[in-house]
Amino acid sequence: MGETLRIGTRGSPLALHQAEQIKALIEEASGGEVSGVVTTFTTSGDKLTTERLIASGGKGLFTKEIDVAIDSGDVDIAVHSLKDVPSELPEGQELVAFAPREDPREGFVCNTAASLDDLPEGAVLGTASIRREAQTRLARPDLKIVPFRGNVQTRLKKLEAGEAQATYLAMAGLTRLGLQSLAHPIELEEMLPSPCQGIVAVAAIPGRLGEKSFEALKAISDIASERAAAAERAFLVALDGSCRTPISGHLFQKEETVRFVGEVTAPDGSEVWDNTVYCSGNADLDDLTSAGRNAAETILEALGGTLPHVEA
Repeated sequence: MGETLRIGTRGSPLALHQAEQIKALIEEASGGEVSGVVTTFTTSGDKLTTERLIASGGKGLFTKEIDVAIDSGDVDIAVHSLKDVPSELPEGQELVAFAPREDPREGFVCNTAASLDDLPEGAVLGTASIRREAQTRLARPDLKIVPFRGNVQTRLKKLEAGEAQATYLAMAGLTRLGLQSLAHPIELEEMLPSPCQGIVAVAAIPGRLGEKSFEALKAISDIASERAAAAERAFLVALDGSCRTPISGHLFQKEETVRFVGEVTAPDGSEVWDNTVYCSGNADLDDLTSAGRNAAETILEALGGTLPHVEA
């Protein structure tokens, strides 16, 4: 007999699109033996329209209601943008599958300029991300930065309404929605993204999954995404990363030598602490986890053991 897999996700157009993609991949991998049913949730994070995450509890706000649904057995798996998932999962939950990583770069969105450098002095840029704000202040301390919360469509409407002259949107989300032409991609070396940006992951309590569902999830999981997640999440865990500190990190895998780069930026953009750790191209997950952790420990040592942070 076939299995039904109940899939939990946020209800934004992007989150729903990602969940439907995972559903299709699972059904195809199982040869039709598993049928997915998507249930949407309005999370606490979705209800924030102006406040920063740190004022209300951090990035776990985007997963809390779905986490509860997994714990209670109302859904079997959760589909998350991995950059929104706290560094520590709820007890019993594991990341059981990773979709192929989409473009991890930041997208600069502006109707009058092609890059941050092209904005006039004193221009207004909208972002609710303390990382993006800190990186912007580092590059352009003259700009005025205003809070910009909401899903992709909401932020584009705010931009169109003139609430700011420019903003940032992840190229991954724009690409999945077919809106990538609206943004100018920023190269990774110029603006390092959030750890795990562009990765969609599946969380579950493995022991509760049916055998066919578990096998299908393992079949669709992308090893390159899993490798990146190992290094980038280890970096966050070692830093005890939260939404209060501007943290960036990325695993570069296209070279024969794998390279992890991690950064912590002062919230006012006055200083950056970074570290690069190299691994062989065939490094295993343990090696990559160590790379992320070692980069974090080096940065923490340079900081005297205390991370710069924004007060809630």
